[in-house]
Amino acid sequence: MRYFKALTAAATTALALTISPAQAAEKRTMCVFDIIGANGDIYNIMKDYKTAALGWGVDLELKPYTDEKIASEDLKAGQCDAAVLTGIRGRQFNSYTGSLDSVGSIPSYDAMRQVLTVLASEHPSIKEHLVSGPYEVGGVAPMGAAYLFVKDRTIDTVGELSGKSIAVLEYDSAQASMASRVGMSPVMSDITNFSGRFNNGSVDICFAPIAAYSALELYKGMQPNGGIVDYVLGQLTAQVLLKRDKFPADFAAQSRKYMLGQFDRAMRVIENANSEVDKKWWVRIPEADKLKYDEMLREARIALTNDGVYDKNMMSLLRKVRCKQDSSRAECVNPTE
Repeated sequence: MRYFKALTAAATTALALTISPAQAAEKRTMCVFDIIGANGDIYNIMKDYKTAALGWGVDLELKPYTDEKIASEDLKAGQCDAAVLTGIRGRQFNSYTGSLDSVGSIPSYDAMRQVLTVLASEHPSIKEHLVSGPYEVGGVAPMGAAYLFVKDRTIDTVGELSGKSIAVLEYDSAQASMASRVGMSPVMSDITNFSGRFNNGSVDICFAPIAAYSALELYKGMQPNGGIVDYVLGQLTAQVLLKRDKFPADFAAQSRKYMLGQFDRAMRVIENANSEVDKKWWVRIPEADKLKYDEMLREARIALTNDGVYDKNMMSLLRKVRCKQDSSRAECVNPTE
């Protein structure tokens, strides 16, 4: 009898050793927004994330979405256990990281790297902000700086924006507010139609990441006398959002570390997109005008934070990063964010 028990135990052990991580892992669904779909750069990053997640005890099924609204609704409805959304759309799930995409708050990629390093640091004062209700942020990747694409390259100063029409995302009150502050006429759009409105001449201006130049053919809308105003109006991000009760306790931390490790990969994608832009399109603006943009966006951020659109803790963190990089900024002498 003892021999039989020993033989059974040995067989059980051998069987356990043959079970792959995928078989042992919990099966979960992740809805991934990528405007290109399953062939896009974000989706490709998440395919490698899926492989890494097996080592964290989760077997992910990836579902590509080209309509971000549907992806976010499916996350709410429980059709997804996790999702990858832009920070703007993800703000409804976590206002702290959703405020990364705030206007003018991250002026360079070096600043973006510093911010994302802090978010992945696992410091208790940061971690507490990464959880909101049933959701936890599982990491952030850069999607590139956003600029004003204009049909008329003489629209290069804050004053000349007045009276012009601009396509703004209807679910981002920040864009409409910023447009109205300088006298622009916001035309409510979504991610599926804003480029078409710019390209067919329905609006004078659109706000988009540099990748949209090629992916959404914004060069068509700039023909023949348009351009891209060389001032970073914001940084767009892709954010991993997890339903906390669907994942192991340490999954989110491992996820954040992994996503930070994808920063250089994401930057190569952004740099490739930058290299596709013909230099003739860039509209260089004087330093004095950049300072006017800085002040306009600072005032907009303060107003939007007071209105509850942006998270005040994130605004404080981003100001500290900006001032660490350039202490000569006016906001560093008189901090109001």
